[in-house]
Amino acid sequence: MSGYSEKFIDYLSKEGKSENTIKTYLLNVQEYLKWFQETYDLECKKLYRENVLEYKSYLLNVKKHRGKNLNGKTVNGKLSALYSFNKFLISEGIQSEIVLNKSDFVKVQIDYANPCIITKNDVERFRQKILEAGDKRLYALVTILAYAGLRISEALNIKLSDYSLEAKELVVRRGKGDKQRIVYLNSKIINAIRGYLKVRQSNSEYLFVSRESDKVDRTVINKHFKKYSNIITPHMLRHFYVTHCLEMGYSVHEVANQAGHRDIKTTLIYTNPNREEMKRKAELL
Repeated sequence: MSGYSEKFIDYLSKEGKSENTIKTYLLNVQEYLKWFQETYDLECKKLYRENVLEYKSYLLNVKKHRGKNLNGKTVNGKLSALYSFNKFLISEGIQSEIVLNKSDFVKVQIDYANPCIITKNDVERFRQKILEAGDKRLYALVTILAYAGLRISEALNIKLSDYSLEAKELVVRRGKGDKQRIVYLNSKIINAIRGYLKVRQSNSEYLFVSRESDKVDRTVINKHFKKYSNIITPHMLRHFYVTHCLEMGYSVHEVANQAGHRDIKTTLIYTNPNREEMKRKAELL
């Protein structure tokens, strides 16, 4: 079964899954195959409903992460990978039945609190630390994430031909679900990119490069973020962007368009108080 990795990757790619989703799904399937081998002392040759449900129970009741049981959202992510793997096996003629249904997924209560826990002062302090450290590449990337709202995967896939500093526009060619959109750039982003381009030395078509490759890897960026903050992450900057835009008077539809939200309900979450504000209000009851 493990020999199907390349074909599964190709299948997910044709399904329009992002590079990051493909990596996650592959890891989750490999994790299931390892669990199967260790549990039954046999190689997994196809998916059986009984086995998958036992695995679900194992994830919910036995497996722990950092001393805690996995939450429902994490478990559903692993089941989603198996659901796609199930469909892949059917397409390969390895099995004919769907063994996992959407009704098998864990019911998770949606948290409607705004997930942004940082302020503009936090973001500007973060940017300033990076600027003073002399990291022009990271400074430009952080500025794009904070003031254009791109996903980290979208930002790292920016090519030199994708933007125009004169027109103040950037084309995100492979957004989530392979959707393309135009994002508008402010002067902070333009100045940060220009500063980075002055020291950038590469023939790569990608904007953000490293000494080792044509495109910097997100794991490298995550390590750099941790040097300057234990709270601010690339995705937290995306939360900040959406929240800040709404506070500055953008309409919900305008923000959804710029952020590339497929469902406007996602954008509406950012109109709610954040968790700390909800806790404060709870004390007033």
